[in-house]
Amino acid sequence: MLQALLIDYNGFFASCEQQERPELRGRPVAVVPVMTETTSCIAASYDAKRAGIKVGTPVTEARRLCPGIAIVESRPEIYLRHHQNLLTAVETCLPVTEVWSIDEVWCRLPPGFQERAAAIAVAKKIKNAITLLAGECLTCSIGLAPNAWLAKIASDLEKPDGLVVIESTDLPHRLHALDLRDLPGIGENMEARLRAEDIDTVEKLCAADVRELRRIWGGIEGERMWRRLRGEEVPLPPRHTGSIGHAQILPLDLRQPEGARATLHRLLQKAALRLRHGRLYAGGMHVALKYRGSRWSTAVTFTDTQDTLELIRVLNLLWDRRPARRTDHFSVGVTLFALVPEGSHTATLPGLLEARPGDDARRSALNATLDHINRKLGKHSVVYGGALGALAYAPIRIAFQRIPDLVLEEGEPDGELFPTASELSTARRL
Repeated sequence: MLQALLIDYNGFFASCEQQERPELRGRPVAVVPVMTETTSCIAASYDAKRAGIKVGTPVTEARRLCPGIAIVESRPEIYLRHHQNLLTAVETCLPVTEVWSIDEVWCRLPPGFQERAAAIAVAKKIKNAITLLAGECLTCSIGLAPNAWLAKIASDLEKPDGLVVIESTDLPHRLHALDLRDLPGIGENMEARLRAEDIDTVEKLCAADVRELRRIWGGIEGERMWRRLRGEEVPLPPRHTGSIGHAQILPLDLRQPEGARATLHRLLQKAALRLRHGRLYAGGMHVALKYRGSRWSTAVTFTDTQDTLELIRVLNLLWDRRPARRTDHFSVGVTLFALVPEGSHTATLPGLLEARPGDDARRSALNATLDHINRKLGKHSVVYGGALGALAYAPIRIAFQRIPDLVLEEGEPDGELFPTASELSTARRL
């Protein structure tokens, strides 16, 4: 029986640009984070990929490989809206079980859709719904298989606009022609470990027994790989947020110490908002500065907090450690780590770290009020002063397996524009 249907949108960022801009249709397209010849591509259309352009290809190399290519700046807010359109299209046919990334979702096939003919029929229905609701440029490849992991492999076998079925009777021989790195969960390091054990093909991997794979993987993940190869649905372990951070290549007018510092403050304030939205506290901060030809970073741990003012104090201390003579800033990044859930946070005790009784409550109320205003009026409606000077260039970034929340990024489209009376009363007392 087929249990899983996985949808992988083809060349998603570039396809969104072609859908929004008809003049780009029929042309190779590459998407970049910022319009400069010194950056690299973060996405490419399939005709650009056929010319050898991939993620990380420098713009100058892309122009050499594909003369006439259209280089366009990333517009994450457009991609997020198309992502929502695509989810809506899928939901008209099947419930979405899990969103893996902005361009990849899977659905568990319910009874009545698990036979080959019915599964293929609903897959074609999804493709038609995407065309109708999202647009003709937003195609997808669909994989059907006994589990989501195999469905992911199937979706990669024919691109773009493919539809591939892997049934239990196809296993394991259907996988033998693949490379080890074609299997989700096998990266460069794991491939090296497998080859060191004389497992250099997928056929040999399929022939290995479960005890051998447990030994090579060093635990339960080896057994999970063995079971997935045989079509079993193995639940993924729950995902935990290990860090929250943002990085940005600086536009030309911010490539100096004042611009770099202001950008770091803006990124930190955005990370603090996400921290509170996720009901998390951070116990560490990492700051990275990239210069032409070199990189500098530093980190510190502290009593866990979600208070923006306290995090700003830590950022200022780390900023003072930087190589003061360097002024050729190229990019900046700040990451909050050592995250703990709200229920595990210990409130600051009076008398410690110069805290006063009630400080936690006052700071929490202030942060809640500012967050409310920024959600209602849009991001950066109210900011701490350190971010001033870097607000004009504040793009949304879509990281691998993290889909930004448009309400946090842009504010709520409807609803009350101002804090409640109780929130305003609290703010006045601060």
